[in-house]
Amino acid sequence: MKIYTRTGDDGTTGLFGGDRVAKSHPRIESYGTVDELNAVLGVALAGDVPDQMRAVLTRAQNELFVLGADLATPSNARPYVPRITGAHVAALEADIDAFDADLPPLKHFILPGGSALAAHLHVARTVCRRAERLVVEAATQEPFNEHALVYLNRLSDLLFVAARWANHAHGVADVPWVPEKEAS
Repeated sequence: MKIYTRTGDDGTTGLFGGDRVAKSHPRIESYGTVDELNAVLGVALAGDVPDQMRAVLTRAQNELFVLGADLATPSNARPYVPRITGAHVAALEADIDAFDADLPPLKHFILPGGSALAAHLHVARTVCRRAERLVVEAATQEPFNEHALVYLNRLSDLLFVAARWANHAHGVADVPWVPEKEAS
C-alpha cells in the first residue's frame, strides 16, 4: 500500500464518513492539533520518564488517537469509531489527584521549565490548550462529542501537574513567577 493517495492535492481531506472538507476547516485544525499534542508527548516519553508517569502518558497518547478519530468523525457519520467518554475524563482526574498528592501546595504561579521532562510537558500543555480552543471554535459550526472538550481541559490540567511532579521526581524546584515590581 502506498502512503500517498493524491486525493488531498486539491487542499481537501476526507472525514470518517466520506465527506471532504478543506484542510483549513476548523474540524481538521482541531484534530491536527491533537495529533501535534500526541507527537509532543512522544518527545517527552523519549527521555527519562519515571514508570508511574510513563504509564499515564502512554495511556494519554492512545486516548489522543481515540480523540482524533472522534473529532474526525461527524456525529451523523455511518462508520463507528470509539469516542471519548466520561470514563476517560474520570481517569485523568484520578491521575491528577495521584500526582498532586505527592506535591507541595502551589502558592505562586510558576514558570514553565525545570527538568527537561517538565519543560516538554509544559509544551504539551500549551498545545493541549490550543487544541481545546480549536475544538471550541469548531463546535460553533457543528456538534461535537461533549466529552471531547472536557477531556482536553482535564488533560491540560494533568500535564501541568505532571510537569510539577516531574520536577519533584528529578529533584528540581519549580521556578516561581516573580512580577517585576516584586523582583526589584
